[in-house]
Amino acid sequence: MELGTTLLACFILALVIKLSRTAPKGQLPPGPKGLPLVGNILDLSLKELWLSIAKWARNYGDIVYIHVFGTGLVFLNDAEVAVDLMDRKGSIYSDRPHLVMAGELCGGYNIMSFTGYNDQFRRQRRLMQRALTPLVIKNYHPLLEMETVPFLKRLLSKPESYVDHIRRYAGTLTLNVIYGHQVTSDDDRCLKIAEACADVLANDIAGGGFLWLVDVLPFLRHLPMWAPGSGFKHKAIRWKAQLTEFATVPYDEFKEKMENGTAKTCYCSTLVEAAGKSMTEQDEFDIKYSANTMYSASLDTTITVVTSFMLCMVQNPDVRMKAQAEIDRVVGKDRLPDFNDRPSLPYLECILSEVLRWTAPVPYALPHRLMEDDVYRNYFIPKGSFVFANIWSMTRNQEMYPNADAFSPERFEADLDEELKKKRDPKNFVFGFGRRRCPGMYLAEQSTWLLIASMLAALDIQKAVDDKGNVIEPQVRYENSVFRMPAPFKMDIRPREHARRLMNL
Repeated sequence: MELGTTLLACFILALVIKLSRTAPKGQLPPGPKGLPLVGNILDLSLKELWLSIAKWARNYGDIVYIHVFGTGLVFLNDAEVAVDLMDRKGSIYSDRPHLVMAGELCGGYNIMSFTGYNDQFRRQRRLMQRALTPLVIKNYHPLLEMETVPFLKRLLSKPESYVDHIRRYAGTLTLNVIYGHQVTSDDDRCLKIAEACADVLANDIAGGGFLWLVDVLPFLRHLPMWAPGSGFKHKAIRWKAQLTEFATVPYDEFKEKMENGTAKTCYCSTLVEAAGKSMTEQDEFDIKYSANTMYSASLDTTITVVTSFMLCMVQNPDVRMKAQAEIDRVVGKDRLPDFNDRPSLPYLECILSEVLRWTAPVPYALPHRLMEDDVYRNYFIPKGSFVFANIWSMTRNQEMYPNADAFSPERFEADLDEELKKKRDPKNFVFGFGRRRCPGMYLAEQSTWLLIASMLAALDIQKAVDDKGNVIEPQVRYENSVFRMPAPFKMDIRPREHARRLMNL
């Protein structure tokens, strides 16, 4: 009882001090009115929060402000506003919130997604930009193409496990491209470690949108391990060990291959060879953890985009058949599409753009942290505010995308001037903004293009039918609090008539 009273007193004192230090110096952006002290905490749903944010955007405009225990949460609902602040003012809008649970206790600060805007972040970002340019990624095309046919075979052999197959594809592909590690079985040690780590990040650490009570009340991290309410600390110890293991095991295997001359061209080899004999311990640390970031950041995004693509094909058979006709005409029926075919498949390009727009895989992205007070459009935005790019509302902008809730690749077939075309291209905002924009976006985009092109060439993906011949409408649910990933649904996946030739069966 005494411990609870002490904690409550500490909480109230910390809150009063915090609120007194963050008193507004000007007019804050508009937003829903919160409760005294706790602010808008009751407005933050853990399920499909992006729908609530979109409603605020419609009611209050391009910039919405709320607060939770005195910390400002700012939602940027228009792409041009996000560019103005996160791109053009990147020097003050590129930090990350200090996440005690994910970053400090679980060791996530070594992963770039959680690293503050500091020297470590800048060093590792430079490495990723150097090794993941469109020109360099061409060297990885054979690795991408290597994984396509095994994925299609697994999908046809057990179609109901399609999410597991996509996860295996994404994990295998990333391990190969990043570490030169080729997965040959489901029992592969690196794959199992990587999948467990990605699951912990996406479903445990991020289970509440990455925000834990200890992030709001940091003094809780000093609770003794035996105290009631310290369960989060026990979890953190376990999860930190898993994150450390995943950063270490595949990189150590890669180093061993470099030493005995068997390493393949990959992200790590590109950077190690560039560093040469002058590589320092810091260089190696940065290579190791930037590589780890690539896997951690890409797995669930790939699963989200590909499962959403499959849902779109089930719900829009006319789109699937139009794309298949284009592929058959351009590529033929004796091989799968490859990257050389991409310029000749414009409708497929429209499908990829519409999947990215319609899906909005990470609807409100991870927050940036404002490093100093700012004024924009006469609104005062306080230092320390968490600033979110509301990507969901950007993809549902009715002026930019009429009938925005509909899946319509044809919207990207229009002949537009270059400036408008760039504004409408979802690739310019679904991967984030500014200095926090995903540096692996080119790899993710190219691997996704190849996979959906191959699936369309080889498979018919359509609505399931029950034993009596009745069509089963897919039951669509979104249960993840970070990714807009459709929960598993029923569908019918079968090979096209020439699929055996395509997959060399």
